[in-house]
Amino acid sequence: MFHEHCISDVKQWMTQNKLQLNDSKTEALLVGGRGASDQALKLTIGHSEITFSKSVRNLGVMFDDELSMRVHVNKVCQLAYYELRKISTIRHYLSQQATQILVTSLVLSRLDYGNSLLAGIPDTLLNKLQKVQNSAARLVFRCPKRTHTTPLLRALHWLPIAQRIDYKLSSMCYNVFNQTAPHALTEILTVYTPSRSLRSSADTKMLKVPRRNKKTQGQRAFSYIGPVTWNSLPLSVRDSDTPTQFKSSLKTHLFRSAFSADQ
Repeated sequence: MFHEHCISDVKQWMTQNKLQLNDSKTEALLVGGRGASDQALKLTIGHSEITFSKSVRNLGVMFDDELSMRVHVNKVCQLAYYELRKISTIRHYLSQQATQILVTSLVLSRLDYGNSLLAGIPDTLLNKLQKVQNSAARLVFRCPKRTHTTPLLRALHWLPIAQRIDYKLSSMCYNVFNQTAPHALTEILTVYTPSRSLRSSADTKMLKVPRRNKKTQGQRAFSYIGPVTWNSLPLSVRDSDTPTQFKSSLKTHLFRSAFSADQ
């Protein structure tokens, strides 16, 4: 089969470059609609027969066969709560600042890792991650379980989960304009050029939003959700001269948009 020939070529390349592909530990994922992985498909790699899995890990991110990111979110929440429980056992020995440092490095880092892949996921999954962050904020301030967390997040100057995802997407788009992004990103984003003179023609910091037929996966692709998120930012943010200025302006904008309704 074609995919087996591709894997054979990869294995040959790895051998030539003094690398080894462990046949028996190789995992395969068939991505498609619902029920696509129910077919009894198998791959033959070397002398091993590989069955398609429901989910696989790649660079620390769990991908499922529907790209719903449900498995990844559940795993992140499980690991984050584990870290929170460990910190809570020694919380009475720690200052508020020390607790915040621990929570930031052990919990928030897990919530932020690969979070650009979570753009467009259902609110039910976002809420799971938000509950983890809320629990982390209560732990820092030693507040009861039912304490409203909006004032706590504002005091810690923590962006909520949805805004943290927008922050990551916007930063990646800024790097494209700043010519510091990897080629893999620059080749899928296009600067918007109006076909005729418009009032908005002076805005040269916009990205072209491609058309997408499939709403579930197509509009979650970075080539779509990246420009949509970027174009929604004020020009004053997008037109920042330096990365430091951009990050500061971006966080201020997202922070205000997240908490303006509660002020």
